Amino acid sequence: MNSPRTVVAGPATWNTMVRLDRLPDPRPHTLFARGSVRTLGGTSAGKILNLADLGVASTLVADVGTDPEADLILAALGRAGGAEVLARRVAGPSEQHLNLMTDAGERLSIYLAVPEASPEPDATAVARVSAAEHVVLDLSAVGQALLPAAVAGGATLWTDLHDYDGVAEFHRPFADACSFVFLNDDGTDDHRALMTALLEQGASTVVCTLGARGAVARTADGWFETAAEPTEVVDTNGAGDAFFAGFFAAHLGGAGTAECLGAGAKQATRALGTRHLSPLLDEPA
Repeated sequence: MNSPRTVVAGPATWNTMVRLDRLPDPRPHTLFARGSVRTLGGTSAGKILNLADLGVASTLVADVGTDPEADLILAALGRAGGAEVLARRVAGPSEQHLNLMTDAGERLSIYLAVPEASPEPDATAVARVSAAEHVVLDLSAVGQALLPAAVAGGATLWTDLHDYDGVAEFHRPFADACSFVFLNDDGTDDHRALMTALLEQGASTVVCTLGARGAVARTADGWFETAAEPTEVVDTNGAGDAFFAGFFAAHLGGAGTAECLGAGAKQATRALGTRHLSPLLDEPA
């Protein structure tokens, strides 16, 4: 790997993934899980693992707690060979989720714990962001705190808005600051209108993932589409982060938008084929 010139700032979590036949109805009742696994989570952790899988050197900036789960998070991140991990220990628990999943790709994510937010970004993280060529700012207190340094540093800024509906206030600064904007269609009934609005507001490239229907991108040159790559789906968790990494790596290599979409779809199959964020976590330590 080359020296890191990419910084990814955002969540690295410890998750309990529970597989169900269907998501629960809003009434008191009992369900039997088809299986469960405790594993690394967090959208930034997913991106770092997939970038490592693709041979792209990068730095992760994340906050973890002082609990045993923090050690599990850091040990799992250690499997991303070549990635630099700047994990600040903050008082209290690490971020933890309970995710209820179905084979159809549905997910109900319940926050079990979040680390204590710090008003000031870590000085080492600010230095990395200021010197980076590309900065990925994921939705989080960490990403929000580093946004001013990322803008001032002049890097190309990327963000992943996930299920953005076009009006959520927390997402707005990320959308306004970043040139490359990713999202999925879970929060909108008209993803093309939302993508066009984001482009008109200053983004240079807007990408929307559509699950099994593939993905679409909008730039000043028009619309681009790709189909999902055929694959056996083990678990959909982390597929969006893998797609992002595939697109990002192809872009670094000089590929055009259409080729980047195809690379994203290909990398997504890596996450779809494992119960973890990446098959790197399937391999023995």
